[in-house]
Amino acid sequence: MNDARPTPSRSSEPGAVRRARWISRVLDDLFRVPGTRKRFGLDPFFGLVPGVGDWLPLVASLDLLFSAARFGAGAWVLVRMLGNIGLDALVGMIPLAGDLFDLGWKANRRNLALLEDVVADREGTRRRSRTLVASVLVAAVGVVLGGLWLGWLVLRWLVGLL
Repeated sequence: MNDARPTPSRSSEPGAVRRARWISRVLDDLFRVPGTRKRFGLDPFFGLVPGVGDWLPLVASLDLLFSAARFGAGAWVLVRMLGNIGLDALVGMIPLAGDLFDLGWKANRRNLALLEDVVADREGTRRRSRTLVASVLVAAVGVVLGGLWLGWLVLRWLVGLL
């Protein structure tokens, strides 16, 4: 039987990783602030272009995600990468504040590190990503439950005033 899922060859690994490094460098680290070690790329500047500015970096960032999927990254790694991209895109859509956020949040650099980990050590990357995503989910549930509890207390207090 012919397996429908293509497996990357050794010769395709460097090309995909090299392209991912280029995307990460251009969007997150192209320029250095003189006299500091701080770097920034074109991502915040794209956000200044109305309409398409927030979409161009998003499409480029998805290439890193698809590369990781082609190299067999586990679902947890892909969820983590998608979370990095999603946060960058969501906050990046807020005028000016999102552009400032893009200066500090390096979603592509984070995803490049995950992609390189997948290429180097798939199982270790899966384990670390699973732990991180599970922790974030537990924290999110805690925040929601805490908010509901706080809302209940405020409601009881308001009813007591009547």
